[in-house]
Amino acid sequence: MSKVYLFLAEGFEDIEALAVVDILRRGNVAVQTVSIMDSLEVKSAHGVTVKADRLLREVDGNDADALICPGGLPGAEHLGNCEALIRLLQRQYDRGGLVAAICAAPALVLSRLVMKGKHRVTCYPGFEAYLPGCDVSAEGIVVDGNLITGKGPGLAIPFGLKVLEKLVSTEVAHEVAGGMLIG
Repeated sequence: MSKVYLFLAEGFEDIEALAVVDILRRGNVAVQTVSIMDSLEVKSAHGVTVKADRLLREVDGNDADALICPGGLPGAEHLGNCEALIRLLQRQYDRGGLVAAICAAPALVLSRLVMKGKHRVTCYPGFEAYLPGCDVSAEGIVVDGNLITGKGPGLAIPFGLKVLEKLVSTEVAHEVAGGMLIG
């Protein structure tokens, strides 16, 4: 069974975090939410308080198949400013593990990584300038090597399904989508 950590910071985008967690759990992926704050309770950009499964200091990440960063403001800014998280993401990227980010997170978090070559990514419109070393696409979901990026909140479900497809299989992603009456 795949193991995934999804990181939460004050001001995370609700649907980008919770839809992805929901989809992965429907696909039988062991996903845990991780607060980078000092508390397990993290308030979203829209005022919903979520209790994370773990604190960042309890996670070493070496056991992860994927690390995921939702967007939202100021959530993505907090993620990008968290040195411990950036180190964890860099190790995951360097070892070829899956790293996924959506909305503002590709720009404000993944831009902090030292990447090999020029990756193709997408992000929320207006954040492209944060990604000068990348080929920024207007597509909704972009997969390039071990990176998956999504454009914004309206694409949270397809983004979650793409992560599930990469972690488990296309068949399981289609089963989960069908059970959710998608497509």
